[in-house]
Amino acid sequence: MGTPSAQGRGAVVVVGGTGGIGSAVVRGFRRDGAPVCLTYRRNRERAEALLAEAPTAAEASGRGSGVAAESAALPLDITDFDAVAEFASTAGRRFGSIATVVYAAGPLVRQRHLSRVAPTEMRDVLVGDSAAFFAVAHAFLPALRETGGSIVAVTTAAGRRFAVRDGMSAVPKASVEAVVTGLAVEEGRFGVRANCVGPGMLSDGMAQTLAAAGDLDDAALEAARVNTPLRRFGSCEDVAEAVRFLASDRAGFITGQKLDVDGGYGA
Repeated sequence: MGTPSAQGRGAVVVVGGTGGIGSAVVRGFRRDGAPVCLTYRRNRERAEALLAEAPTAAEASGRGSGVAAESAALPLDITDFDAVAEFASTAGRRFGSIATVVYAAGPLVRQRHLSRVAPTEMRDVLVGDSAAFFAVAHAFLPALRETGGSIVAVTTAAGRRFAVRDGMSAVPKASVEAVVTGLAVEEGRFGVRANCVGPGMLSDGMAQTLAAAGDLDDAALEAARVNTPLRRFGSCEDVAEAVRFLASDRAGFITGQKLDVDGGYGA
């Protein structure tokens, strides 16, 4: 794609950087030569392995391996709001300035009809996703105001066209999208942009986990494919490309928007 990131104004923070989409986002920004601060919950080995790829990616792009030393992987429980605030301070001290915050996190939820979801379960995913995103955005706003930076939240294409049994994901992500809209309206005066990317059905990442758990059987996958105009599923890399575009100067006059990467599912 050759899309330049917001490189030069500061580091890129990727919350949820070891997930399928998060990892693809990290790799993409590394290819751009941007210093990346990624977070992980428990999978330190995966985070370190992801950063270990950085010198190869940087060398392949012709930018050398110097940027690799600037990147970091830090543990973070996004449901611990005090820890989120401390993480933002740590990232600011370590990198000096923050140009982009990508939210690619959220709990893994099972596919169930809403009638089978207990209110306490819905409360927990709202706290673990939408409230957690708010905590992340709130903590980084001062730094983003300084750089005229941007926030990109990875949500879901199900906000446009609801997928049966996907409410445990779609509901909290809709709340995230509402926060993004509010931030775009209120923070634009400081030069801060906020946008969303809505993934559709992907052939990798969380879809693989749900299929392995039995939540998505062959019939469900075929129904999803048939309901996608392109008649195929996307990839985490497709989503990462959209994230990088919205974070780049090429999207400098785009804010408060959502770019669905769904093969036409919501059309």
